Amino acid sequence: MSKLNFEHLETLRQAMSRVNVDAVIIPGTDPHQSEYPAEYWKFRDWITGFTGSNGTAVITQDQAGLWTDSRYFLQAEQQLEDSGVTLFKENVPGEPTITEWLAQVLPEDAVLALDGRLFSVVDVSQYERFCGENGFMLATDFCPADNIWPDRPARPAGQAYVHSEEFAGEDVESKIGRVLEAVQQAGAESILITALDEIAWTFNLRGTDVPFTPVVIAYAYLSQRERSIFIDEDKVTDEVRRHLKAVNVRVRDYDDVERFLERRSEHEVVLVDPNRVSDTLANAMPSQKVYAHSPIAALKAVKNEVQIEGFRRAMERDGAALVRLFRWLEQTVGREPVNEIDVWEQAKKERAKSDLYREDSFAMIAGYKEHGAIVHYEADEQSASTLQPEGLLLLDSGAQYLDGTTDITRTITLGNVTAQERHDYTLVLKGHLALARAQFPVGTRGVQLDALARMPLWAEGLAYWHGTGHGVGHFLGCHEGPHSIRTDLNANPLQPGMVTSDEPGLYRTGQYGIRIENLLLCVEGDRTKDFGDFLRFETLTLFPYDRRLIDLTMLTAEEIKQINDYHHMVLERLTALLNPEELAWLQTQCEPL
Repeated sequence: MSKLNFEHLETLRQAMSRVNVDAVIIPGTDPHQSEYPAEYWKFRDWITGFTGSNGTAVITQDQAGLWTDSRYFLQAEQQLEDSGVTLFKENVPGEPTITEWLAQVLPEDAVLALDGRLFSVVDVSQYERFCGENGFMLATDFCPADNIWPDRPARPAGQAYVHSEEFAGEDVESKIGRVLEAVQQAGAESILITALDEIAWTFNLRGTDVPFTPVVIAYAYLSQRERSIFIDEDKVTDEVRRHLKAVNVRVRDYDDVERFLERRSEHEVVLVDPNRVSDTLANAMPSQKVYAHSPIAALKAVKNEVQIEGFRRAMERDGAALVRLFRWLEQTVGREPVNEIDVWEQAKKERAKSDLYREDSFAMIAGYKEHGAIVHYEADEQSASTLQPEGLLLLDSGAQYLDGTTDITRTITLGNVTAQERHDYTLVLKGHLALARAQFPVGTRGVQLDALARMPLWAEGLAYWHGTGHGVGHFLGCHEGPHSIRTDLNANPLQPGMVTSDEPGLYRTGQYGIRIENLLLCVEGDRTKDFGDFLRFETLTLFPYDRRLIDLTMLTAEEIKQINDYHHMVLERLTALLNPEELAWLQTQCEPL
């Protein structure tokens, strides 16, 4: 693998030399700023060997670096070993940023290059400013993946399909109307939509083009006069064509989007999301532009009643599947060989028993013992550990059902619990419970709640570095905005109908990882005369915590009641979906503390 990466680096450097480029920046995304790009756009992976969902490579003629966040530090160290690429850790004191590093290593009058189709307007403007301040030149038309990647995978060719209003809860005409109303309020008359999940939501379409996210590769343009979707012709079935024609949406070729934009009137005012629209497409338009956040992100984040009920039903089926999975683990580990990959395969098998299951919502993290400390660990044939009847197993998994998306993490013991494991688990659980029972005023942002989940750990000088909560789409992206619960200053308040995760953790390198995650629905709370309206959370996820890892001496009476009430709800909601043996197992797991 390392030898191959050296060859790929050398091929890239030769291409750079031919056009006098001194450094090139290669992102890990696609023209739609997707979290999980299709194989066709994974040029960074081909160059460096790093496969994490977040990471940016920078290549010069004699050096190479890869920048990623704390979720991928351990993975990157392993994948970049002997590759010729140096790992730089984002947001770590003493580690240079990409621009700080470039300022150190580039010669005077250097040419910095990138593919403007893969970088947002904001990204390119920041690099333009950097180059101007340092006397460098920026080229945004260097596209080496088009020329030097001989075995490049084909662009995804999966067909789109209609996501029924039975599950979506709102028709396309209504959604387009709400989008254009928001566009008008922002001072524009039309909108360019490039985010795949926003296109899928707006047109009630889904697809299989991106791993774990049921979207189809496309662009869209909406105004009072123009409704166009840009998509490969072979993706459009007769059903999809009729579906789009019924709401006057014209189907255009995917590769025609740039030419279409070039022909727009210079008098037209177009809303462009500078964080989602590529620099190349934004510059193609002679139109006037209003740079603002896409209103679609906020619209789709607030689920309607049909979607919310779908989430609840999906959680019940998912919980029943996990009962079968964890019961199988209990009966199999120590008696038959089971490794981390086997756990994922068994989970998919159990979830697929539902007719509404379509795929997993992300690659399962099955981290046994020290692998659990790698926040985004993904087992392969070489790394997969065989489970033994001892130690901790962290399972982070989720599914895409037609009526909802799930994401759950449970850490369990396979035997021989230590005092430290029980203590650490209970600290994480306390933070998880504190966030779940929070009540907060309307207008509260996620950053204001984040410390609730961290305080039990902070009190003992412990911490985790990932976010506490991310938004979750409805049969869409497992990670969606605009809201979040993390230390970052996200200005978007939580609103009723938003779904977010609650997932504090603790990771001891070389020993184990602990994370506990449920999905929460934001709902209305108390209404007061003097202090205004409040919000709270409804827990959607349905699966018990591991009672064997709970130190009761560390819990308050309120926390014990909260766990018992939750377990009672889990048992009540899952009973009808289980056979007698499965139900007996669950009853044992849900016995009151």
